[in-house]
Amino acid sequence: MNVVGLQDGRVLVPDNRWDLAGECSDTPLVSVVIPYYNQPRQLSLVLEALTAQTYPLDRMEIVIADDGSTEPPVVDRWSSCLSVVVVRQEDRGFRAAAARNLGAAESAGSILCFLDADTVPTPDYVRLAIGLPAVAPDSVVVGRRLHADLGGVAPGRVGAWFSENSVAGRLHEREPRWLADAYQRTSDLLMPGWDGYKYVISAVFTCSRELFDDIGGFDPSFVRYGGEDWELANRAFMMGAVFAHEPAAIAWHDGPDWAERPVSDRLAEKNAEALALAPLITDPAARTAGLGYSVPDLAVVIDTEGHTAPSLLQTVASVLRGVDGRVWLQGRAAHTLHRALGIDDSRVRVGYPGLAITSRCRFYAEVSGRVVFSRDSIQLLVEELAPGKAGQVVVDFDRSEPAAVIAWSSRARHRSRRWSKDAQRPENELLRALFGVQCVAAAEVGIAVADVDPSLSW
Repeated sequence: MNVVGLQDGRVLVPDNRWDLAGECSDTPLVSVVIPYYNQPRQLSLVLEALTAQTYPLDRMEIVIADDGSTEPPVVDRWSSCLSVVVVRQEDRGFRAAAARNLGAAESAGSILCFLDADTVPTPDYVRLAIGLPAVAPDSVVVGRRLHADLGGVAPGRVGAWFSENSVAGRLHEREPRWLADAYQRTSDLLMPGWDGYKYVISAVFTCSRELFDDIGGFDPSFVRYGGEDWELANRAFMMGAVFAHEPAAIAWHDGPDWAERPVSDRLAEKNAEALALAPLITDPAARTAGLGYSVPDLAVVIDTEGHTAPSLLQTVASVLRGVDGRVWLQGRAAHTLHRALGIDDSRVRVGYPGLAITSRCRFYAEVSGRVVFSRDSIQLLVEELAPGKAGQVVVDFDRSEPAAVIAWSSRARHRSRRWSKDAQRPENELLRALFGVQCVAAAEVGIAVADVDPSLSW
């Protein structure tokens, strides 16, 4: 698979192959969005560092999103050399996610570079962080966040402090070990697997505005510390984002990583975060309790044409057996058949899944005919849709059998949908070019077609 060109010279890379994107020769307008809450000293270091960026200052704007501070940011000192805008939302508790959305909405750049007000970028940070999103607009780039005590650093000494700590910046001792290990294991997220979202940090996060707007920005329902970056990154990946880590884009966080901070009840904090994330992230690691959520891992649309109530019951039950999934019934007889099933199961509905589902589930499938899945069928199908494999799986039936099963990774569907017009290709053709299509025989994945109604008696 090769890159696909867009009309404006940018490219779509296949799967997660950010290494194929090439170099950016443009200097797009970059909006540096900084959520802020009563951090004047730390913000002064960030603004001072932004004045020393190697990216052209006339192609940068700084948007500070104040989360209702009692001590609003003072930016006059830097207004002569930086384009700085301050926007503000009411203080209704910790709302960093909403603040970032507000900052993005009030900005004008085609690239959004998110930094926290206590995370100080080194001189090359912006130039390196925006390089990939500028040429491959599906890219989400996470920089390298290092940690130090910057309490004694004055704004005028930021450049000198960077020079004094340049050697330390090249070592992993100032970086959380779990992050350094993850970036090494995934080759800087080139091979992200399904859990790459856990290594995308909003404090050093850069993407194109097109991607940010298409995925819907941060989820403003997150109103406490932690979790909003995992949720955004996971949703972005489900919607076709390309993950990349740029280790040379370094920013220094003033203070230790959360794991090293004094937290009064660490277990309660992490449990609260897990409870907020599990309904929205379908990663099996987040759902070990075996309970159901409104957002399934697999969304299945079943065409009821040609079904009786007994045959539909058999198809639906076989789909949902042992799977974190939900079924939507469609067709002229969908409502009638749903009532005839007599079930009270929230996993089975009439209609189609909405964006709240399809933007978060990993897999989507369409089924027609009196199809019966074996216990292993779904797992065999979705294994073919993992990152680095196909974007679509088509089940090959005997031509005499009136049935069809097609499964997709959500990320392949969304990316091909997002760029079909600009790439001047039909969605199915673009999906094939970027992710590939796998065909499997029905017997290989344990799928059969029933020619008579099942016996439901006992």
